[in-house]
This record gives sequence, C-alpha cells and structure tokens, in this order.
Amino acid sequence: MRYALLGDIHSSVEDLRDVLNDIQKHAPDAELIGTGDLFECIISKKRAPFERFGKLDDVMLYSDELMDMLTFPSVRGNQEDRIAQITESDEPLLQRIRTMEERFRIEEKAEVIHGHQWEWGGDPWMPVFPETGPDLIFFGHSHDSGLSIDNQVEEVGFGIPYDVTKGRTFVNVGAVVGDRSWVLYDSDAGIVIFMKVID
Repeated sequence: MRYALLGDIHSSVEDLRDVLNDIQKHAPDAELIGTGDLFECIISKKRAPFERFGKLDDVMLYSDELMDMLTFPSVRGNQEDRIAQITESDEPLLQRIRTMEERFRIEEKAEVIHGHQWEWGGDPWMPVFPETGPDLIFFGHSHDSGLSIDNQVEEVGFGIPYDVTKGRTFVNVGAVVGDRSWVLYDSDAGIVIFMKVID
C-alpha cells in the first residue's frame, strides 16, 4: 500500500493545489494522510491564553476552495489546537477540528503525529524524539524535510528512496506551504521518497 503524507498547509490554497496535483501525477493510487497544521490561526500564541472568539472567521484563514481539497484524514497540529482553544462556537468545522486525532497508525507499522507535542531545541532546530513507540513515525511542525534513523540525522534528497526498516526511524514530511513538499511511503517495500513540486 502506498501513502502520500502531507502537512503544514497553513491554509495555502495555491500550494495545496500544486501538491495534490503532484501526488496525482506521481502516486495516483496513494492514500492521503495529513500531518497537521492544515489551517492558519491568525491569533498569536501570546494572545491565545487571554482571548476567546465566537466564530471561526475571527480566528483562522479558510475558504470553500480549501475545504473542498481537505478530503483526507489528518492528525491535529498546534494551529488546530489553538483554534479549538480560543473559539466558542457550534460551527461544524470547529467540531471537525476538535475531533481530529492527536496521532494515528498506518497499518500498525507506523504512527503519524504533528510533532509539536515534543520538546524542540538546538541548532538546527530539532525535536527530542520519544524513546517509546513504533519504529516508524511521520511528523511535521518544523517545515523541514528530514530523516533520522537510530538518532542519526540522515542527509535527504528528493526523489530518492530511503529504507525505513533498519532502525527507529522518524520522517519529517516537510511543509506544503512555501516548500510544496510531501512524502511517499510504500509500506510493502518499506521505503519513503521525499517529494517536492518542481516548477
């Protein structure tokens, strides 16, 4: 089975359209899975603890065109967490955001999580990976495509298959917004391929 993982869209309709077209071109059979931050919250982290809003229009960027493209399941990111925290409304979209899972499994082989739940730091900015859990984890959050196997950061290139069966592996799928990148995961072959829309 093949999966196309994409995230950190931040409400960018143009970038998402390009990535979805790229997925259709290279992997039309792939099942799409989101790694969170589908939406852009327009209320800052500093303001969020002190303010509440009655409608999503005051809190986030979205459009009918964006919603028409968001047909795939996704874990929730920090943007969705903030939107849910500061909005008090019965709008169906808010209920959808609130029920997004924090993590889920792919065929019991891999886990998908946004990654904001982890501690981050250092230069380059990297997460402190959890010591327990499945041997293959897909995440986002930093907007940087990346691969770490047994705590060793690997150099990655686009269009190149990488074996994800030889150790505890963390795959940062990169960002749709700005970078227009995504990851193709072949669970049968045990490989990932970092993909990027090329103009």
